[in-house]
Amino acid sequence: MLSYRHAFHAGNHADVLKHLVLIEMLRYLTQKSAPLMVIDTHAGAGRYRLVSREAQKLREYREGIGRIWRAEDAPAAVANYLAAVQELNPAGELAQYPGSPWLARRFLRPADPLRLFELHGNEASALAQTFKDAEKDAARATHIVRGDGLALLKSLLPPPGRRALALIDPSYETRQDYSAVILALKDALKRFATGTYALWYPALARLESRQLPERLKRLSANWLHVRLSTRAPAVDGIGMYGSGLVVFNPPWTLADALCQSLPWLTERLAQDERAEWALERSEDRRRRTED
Repeated sequence: MLSYRHAFHAGNHADVLKHLVLIEMLRYLTQKSAPLMVIDTHAGAGRYRLVSREAQKLREYREGIGRIWRAEDAPAAVANYLAAVQELNPAGELAQYPGSPWLARRFLRPADPLRLFELHGNEASALAQTFKDAEKDAARATHIVRGDGLALLKSLLPPPGRRALALIDPSYETRQDYSAVILALKDALKRFATGTYALWYPALARLESRQLPERLKRLSANWLHVRLSTRAPAVDGIGMYGSGLVVFNPPWTLADALCQSLPWLTERLAQDERAEWALERSEDRRRRTED
C-alpha cells in the first residue's frame, strides 16, 4: 500500500514515544567506539514542516510534541528528545518535526552507516532532499533506497561491524503488515541474533494490533515492551488511542530511562482519565514465572 503519508501524523503522541526510545538507544549504543549501523525500514521523508497542508489537515502534533514543546521540568530522557526537536527549530517556534532518519543521523557518528528504505516515491524524494546538505562524511555513510525495507532488511544482516539497530515501523494499513513484521523479525533474529531491533505498533481496537506484542515476545528471550495510551479506545473502535514498541536486545539503561519518563509523559499527553503507560521486560516475566 502506498497511500500512507506520515506528514499527516508527524509529531503526534506515537512519534513522541517512538523517537524518545530511539534517541535513548542511540545515545547508549554510540558509546562504544565500534561502528554502529542503523537501519530504518520505513524512513518516510526524514523531517516534516508542521505548517504544511498535510500536517495542518489533522494537526495531530498538537496532541503530541505541541503539548510538551516548552516544558522545563522534563525527565532526562524527555529533555534529550526535546533538545533534538528544538535543534531543528532554532527560531524558537515549532515549525518542523524531525523524523527518525534525521534523529538517527543527528546522534550517529559521521562514519556510522545509516541505511534508509522508503517505498513511496514522493517520500523517497523528500528523504533525499533532507540529506542533500549533510556533512561529507555523514553523506557518504548514509544510503537511501527506494524499496520495501521490510523485505530488504535481510540483505544487511549480519552487518560488517556486527553492531546494528533496526527500527521497524510500518503503517499497518493492511492485516498483512502484522504477519509481515513477524516473519521479517524472525528471519532477522536468525541471521543476526545479537542485533537490536525496535518494532513500533499502533494501539488499535483491531485484533491483530492487540495480539501483536505477545506474538513478538515469543521470538526472543530478551525483549522490552513499552506502551503508552493517551485515551480510552473509541466506542466505535476507530482510531489510534496509543502505541507501543517491542525492543529486542535493548540497551540495559533503557528500562530505567523509561520508568523515569513515562509517568511524566503520560500525564502531559493524556486526553482523558484512561491514559496509562506500561513497561515489561522479559526478565521480569521470567522472574514471575519462577516465583
